[in-house]
Amino acid sequence: MPLRPYLQLDVFADRPGNGNPLAVVLEADGLSDAAMQAIATWTRLPETTFVLAPTAPAASYRVRMFSPRREVPFAGHPSVGTAHVLLERGRVAPVDGLLHQQCEVGVLPLSVEGAGRARTIAVRTPKARVLEIATPDDPRLARPLGALPPGALPPALVDGGRRWWLVEVVDEATLRAVTPDWEAIATLAEATGSMGVCAFARSSPGQDHDLVVRAFVGAPARFEDAASGAANATLAAWLDHNGAVPGVGGSYRVSQGREVGFDARLHMRIDADGEVWSGGHACTVVEGCIAWPD
Repeated sequence: MPLRPYLQLDVFADRPGNGNPLAVVLEADGLSDAAMQAIATWTRLPETTFVLAPTAPAASYRVRMFSPRREVPFAGHPSVGTAHVLLERGRVAPVDGLLHQQCEVGVLPLSVEGAGRARTIAVRTPKARVLEIATPDDPRLARPLGALPPGALPPALVDGGRRWWLVEVVDEATLRAVTPDWEAIATLAEATGSMGVCAFARSSPGQDHDLVVRAFVGAPARFEDAASGAANATLAAWLDHNGAVPGVGGSYRVSQGREVGFDARLHMRIDADGEVWSGGHACTVVEGCIAWPD
């Protein structure tokens, strides 16, 4: 069976152990859907990506993304991590600072700034849609986070490639102390066709981030995401919709994952056209080959 290059890395971190883990399989042409899903299940990482020859004329490469349970059409940390691997190995080169990734939602641009360990990559995320705006005392949202004191914005159900309930909490300390009700989060996710609850709070003074985010996935699995580019992009669109973007000039930094043993930083940006870019650093941790029968 052919040996294919295989890498594991941390995304949204500049050192191993702080970011969201990702597996990347290069030269994946010839692998069946079933084999890709089996590999993603075997790695037991949040996502595994498979790099293929592009079929869209404008694309730099094509990627398919799988969680351990299913294929996903788009996710932020797999997009940033896959681009990092291809740049690091010299398989692609940005043109005017951009790569173009072909995935299940179409061809998306990625901006590349800097080089080596200082390099940051950001993907322009799919347009988000506000599906529902709730009240802070909505009974569906009271149980999942334990009826926390709300922040300034109302809760909202927003779809940006992946659908999330966005819930602002009064402050950073309160959010970091949350113990989620997983049964209630799963019920909410299943009833509304969403991933679950993305809770956020403004940071305490003197921090190296502007927001704290905790993303509680309720379906199909139940876990807290260490660093979610797609959830943060959906949140950025909601903040922009309300004129509530923190930071300076449409750019801000997010702290995520500390409560589950990580310490990721996501660099978020809303450009002059209102497009959301989700990115940060990435670092390679494991390099080798994978042998997998198709």
